[in-house]
Amino acid sequence: MFPTLHRLYATIPEAAAAARTASTPRAVRLRRARKGIDVEPAVLESDATPEGLTPSEFARYQRALAKGELLQTDGRNLSEAEWLERLDAKRSRVRGVREVVQDDGEKEMQVVGQKVYLPNVIFKMVRNHTPFGQAYNPYEATFRVPQSVTKTDIRSYLLAVYGVQTTYIRTDNYQSPLRKGRGRPASALPDRTYKRAVVGLVEPFYYPQAEEDMSTKDRAERRKWLQERLLVGRAQQNMQEYFLRVTRSLDGKGWKWRTGTTASRGNILRLIAERRAEREHAIADVKSRISEDRQKAVAESA
Repeated sequence: MFPTLHRLYATIPEAAAAARTASTPRAVRLRRARKGIDVEPAVLESDATPEGLTPSEFARYQRALAKGELLQTDGRNLSEAEWLERLDAKRSRVRGVREVVQDDGEKEMQVVGQKVYLPNVIFKMVRNHTPFGQAYNPYEATFRVPQSVTKTDIRSYLLAVYGVQTTYIRTDNYQSPLRKGRGRPASALPDRTYKRAVVGLVEPFYYPQAEEDMSTKDRAERRKWLQERLLVGRAQQNMQEYFLRVTRSLDGKGWKWRTGTTASRGNILRLIAERRAEREHAIADVKSRISEDRQKAVAESA
């Protein structure tokens, strides 16, 4: 039995509706501005109608009304609320499933196509782009997904795996710079080409605070927690120890860490002074012996 998953666009929280309005793409704002529609609504205010229609849905409703597509058998037209309810029913249908009548007359829901278990799809969540001076939008999430993933796949994945309900999904593709090779045409870097998906959320989600926004104490505690729990930075530390071990001698052996009396700067300076005094004392002894030998030689010759 397959549950019916309804996305109630008309009954989303007011904060989520306001966040949806605030994240309207720039191209849509410019198109509405040319039509004389206010594109700068008040802060934390939704641009939906009292019935819950967004400006785009309201324009679709007006076009359908002008074409006579909303005329019913009783001679009346569908109201905005009725048209939105029908639109939500179409949006919330279970895709990829069909109803099959068995031999005994009972109906059964069957999945169309082949089931895929543990798909090889990576969703990378990144921080939302927040312009300077504006607050972070908790009713919006940003993902980097493969270019083959569609909006329907994103909605189904978030709902089936994490139980996250979405109000809208906007995607755009980022093409990496072309790279020229010797004797071959220019090609794009596959690891730098991706699709960005901006997803509207019904429930708010606050992304972890960035390190640059933390205090010095909180930043140090977070880095310590990452190093202890997730071993972040362990690879760089191992690499530094390896290079130090290799560069101390040709074969990487025969050395040890400086400990004990040579561990501090004061002890090092003291040892240097003692060795310098021993060297000067040895030189003085040699000079005195040479001087005595010369004197003996002169006395014998006389």
